[in-house]
Amino acid sequence: MEHPAGTGPAAQRVLITGAASGIGLATARRFAADGARVVILDWNSEALDEALARNPSLAGGVLCDVSQPDQVERAFAEVDRILGGLDVLIANAGISVRAPFLSLDFAQWSRVIGINLTGAFLCAREAVRRMETQKSGVVLFTSSTNSLAGHQFYADYNASKAGVNLLMKTIAVECAPWLRTNAVCPGYVLTPMQEAEYTPQMLAAVNEAIPMKRHAQPEEVAALFAFLASPAAAYITGQCISIDGGETA
Repeated sequence: MEHPAGTGPAAQRVLITGAASGIGLATARRFAADGARVVILDWNSEALDEALARNPSLAGGVLCDVSQPDQVERAFAEVDRILGGLDVLIANAGISVRAPFLSLDFAQWSRVIGINLTGAFLCAREAVRRMETQKSGVVLFTSSTNSLAGHQFYADYNASKAGVNLLMKTIAVECAPWLRTNAVCPGYVLTPMQEAEYTPQMLAAVNEAIPMKRHAQPEEVAALFAFLASPAAAYITGQCISIDGGETA
């Protein structure tokens, strides 16, 4: 799926995974508004179609399950066709399922690790291979404050995001100075995924424990991604950057 878009050869060519809703879609809108040529990737065909229909400024969309190597390879080939190259990857695709550790079965563990960590690896590898040929690029990961401390009922999610942090740091060390990579670690963000997992009462209790007394908006996380992908962040690499309203303080 492709839209005619872009503002000339100088525009950043950006791929965002898990971008049919939530943080990913807000980030896609932000980059497009800033003049980038943006392709979004998602596994949900209906949500992907709707996101493209509602956001004609996007350059296109690709259907892909990031946990499947063959699908990732095909998706990046399609991105090559649409964008003609890649300057920025935002590896944002992720899922979480609330469950106590002793109730966590292997199927759920494998699914969460497969999308959140293996998917980040597969997409980053494809992106960095392309960026190496041009000796420039930015890879950003959506991690979580859950990667920084133990949180009950999210053993699989916590482990996957901690893995993302160390994957990012390893790439940062191996691929500097021509590549920059960082992980954004949001705290509580008011997304459809969050609202599906938490009751209104649970959301209110969470807000009370956050110094800023509210969840983040997806657009606030998008603004951090936009900064980190810009020349203004040229000396920032290998970092896990929290955006959490002071929660981890």
